[in-house]
This record gives sequence, structure tokens and C-alpha cells, in this order.
Amino acid sequence: MHTTTHPSAQTDVRARRHGPLLALALAMAVLALVSTVGVLLDPRELLGAPVWAKPLKFSLSVLIYAVSLAWLLPLLERGRRPAWWAGTATAVLLGVEMVIIVGTAAAGVRSHFNVSSPLATALWSAMGTSIAGAWVAALLVAALLFRARLGDRGRTLAIRAGLLIALLGMALGFLMTIPTDQQLAGFEGVAGAHTVGATDGGPGLPLVGWSTEGGDLRTPHFVGMHALQVLPLTALLLELAARRVPALRRESTRAGLLRVGAALYLGVLALLTVQALAGQPLLRPSGAVLAAGAVLVVAAAVAAGRVVVLTGRADGRAPGWTPGSPASRRTAGTRPGP
Repeated sequence: MHTTTHPSAQTDVRARRHGPLLALALAMAVLALVSTVGVLLDPRELLGAPVWAKPLKFSLSVLIYAVSLAWLLPLLERGRRPAWWAGTATAVLLGVEMVIIVGTAAAGVRSHFNVSSPLATALWSAMGTSIAGAWVAALLVAALLFRARLGDRGRTLAIRAGLLIALLGMALGFLMTIPTDQQLAGFEGVAGAHTVGATDGGPGLPLVGWSTEGGDLRTPHFVGMHALQVLPLTALLLELAARRVPALRRESTRAGLLRVGAALYLGVLALLTVQALAGQPLLRPSGAVLAAGAVLVVAAAVAAGRVVVLTGRADGRAPGWTPGSPASRRTAGTRPGP
């Protein structure tokens, strides 16, 4: 049968696209390309990394976040106007942050934690204000999402939990703005650091640059923020897997597994935060951290197995199940009578 989409429906979809966020995403895609060229051609370094490495990493991060938020906002049936303004404010504020990051990179000076001059302090303060404003906007969106219907229970849980954990991950970034004891003892124009127990700019992991000598607060910050993508994608994968795995066809099973996944993600985030604050490099955790991680994984595996078993039993006694009914006889493996 040939079907057509009503013109008004197409117009409504176009009207609900968030132009400012999509424009920001496009600008970040262009900036990522420019920054990549800068990394390859500009020989200057800052804190042991190419000066264009930070614009590259931040442009990719903002690109992913802008696309994610632009996808979320049209899901709202109520509160669209405040959500639109929250998205617009986010686009403007993150745009301001990126202008400062690119400008300081081009000048060959650090953007973060730089209070070495009145101009540097003003720029760093503007960045902090922009980040705080974007966090408040995301909080508003999270509140609106808790009032919206987002599909089945699993998808709804994944989106809501993903945004809440992302908010927590963003908030962890403020730990980096606390001056270290060394900085408090002697002012050198820097207030705040990524690394705990080592100096910023030392040896780090490829691409991300996370310290291999001390704890790095960028690790939990990064992991927390990207819950907004990981958990909804996990929900999508479970829905796709349900086409081949009968046990996953139950909505209650997928919702239960995603609940376990969100709890595991939150536990890993807490563990990474403790590890970073303890000054331990990501790839050299203590025995206590390894043991806690093992407990988290085993507990999640047991909980996931329990979800599959219990929801399977509950499904056998689904609506219409009563002793002696056709549904109960099918559950028991008997044929219903004539």
C-alpha cells in the first residue's frame, strides 16, 4: 500500500528542529576540521600538547552535545517554549566558550585556570559563567523530560538517567577549578588544575591527554557527560536485539536491564571520581579500586540475570492469566481444551 505523509506533519517536524543548536553543531564540525589542520601544521605546543588540541577536543565534545540536545528537545510535548529557550541559551553560551578557547589557542596561551592578567582572568570568568549557564539550561531540560512521554519504559529511563548522570558529570568539572595547595602557597597566575598528585602538562594518554602520573579529573568529567549518549544508545541496541532475542522483547525486561545499566554507570562514575581524587592514574588503579570495580561488575551481572528471570516469570502470568485459563495452560506447557 502506498502511504504519504501529510504536509502539516512534515511542517511540524521542521518547526520543531532546533536551529541554534544545529547551527552550533555545524560550526563545531567545521572547527574540528580546522583544528585538525592546526594540529598537523602548527608546530607550537602548550603544556606538552599541540596548541590546537584543546579546540579539537572541545569542538567534538560540543558537537556531540549539541546534536544530542537538538534530538531531545523535539521529544517534549509540553514546555516546548522554555525548552527552546534553554536550547538557544545553551548554543549561545557554548559558542562563547568556544570563541575564547579558539582565541587563546591562536594566541598560544592557556584558556583554563588562567588568572595571570586582568584580561586572562576576565576570559576565564566568562568561560566559567558560560559553563554554569549551560548546566542550568540542561537542568531545566531534565526537569521537563521527567514530565514527558518518551516512548517505552526502557527508552524513557535511558534518556532521563542519561541526562541526570550527564549533569553530574558536568558538575564534576567544577572540581578542577579549586586551586591546588601548591598554587595557594605561591601564586603563579594559575588557579585550578586537571591533575591531582601531578602537574598539568605531564605525560598523558594518547588523544585525550589524561595524566599517566597522577589522578585526572577530566576522566570522570568525560565519562559522566557522555552518559547522555551511552544510555540512550544502549536502549536502542536492546530494542534492535529484541528482534532476535525473545527474552528482550518484553518491555519490562529492557527497562530492568537499563535500570541496572544506569546504576552500573553511576557506580563506575563514582569510582573514577574517587580514583582521580586519590591521585591514581586511570591505568594504574589501586587494589581497592580494582576490587570495588569487580564488585560493581559482578553485582550488575547478577542483577541483570535476576531481571531476565523475574520478568520472564511475570510475563508468563501476563494480563489474562488466571488458574485454569488458556494462558495458564500454555504457560504450563499444556494444550488448551476445545
